[in-house]
Amino acid sequence: MKKDIKKAVLSFAAAILIPLAIGGLSAFLTRGNMNIYEDINTPPLSPPSFLFPVVWTVLYILMGVSSGIVLLKRDEHKAKADTALLLYASSLVMNFIWSLIFFNFRAYLFSFIWIIAMFITIILTYLGYKRLSSLAAYLQIPYILWVSFAGYLNFGIWLLNK
Repeated sequence: MKKDIKKAVLSFAAAILIPLAIGGLSAFLTRGNMNIYEDINTPPLSPPSFLFPVVWTVLYILMGVSSGIVLLKRDEHKAKADTALLLYASSLVMNFIWSLIFFNFRAYLFSFIWIIAMFITIILTYLGYKRLSSLAAYLQIPYILWVSFAGYLNFGIWLLNK
């Protein structure tokens, strides 16, 4: 029993640290270019720039918790869990790359197309998680909503800054 608790704690710690580390690396690599909101036209409902790191930190924690839940289900449902976690990992990689495309290269149309593909991957992750744990899936909903909103912002920025 004690071994199971230790495994669960370590699994959740790793699961939470992974997206936080990826988000931190993304922020580090884009740090000099995140001030674009001062230089470009933004669509209605654009939040202040200070809000983005706060929201992303919360989202990364939720993503980590949900992947930790799925990771703990892996012993019982290896194939389903592996598929869901692979989709999740893909969405994390896509998220990381989107930041570089949007902030560093300012390729707004390409980043919008990229975010659509990322959104689909997140939806597939949600569906994969749902097959294993409703809670893990529901914890993805804020991520889905935020990426939807980010897609709106990205599209608006492309339109207003062509």
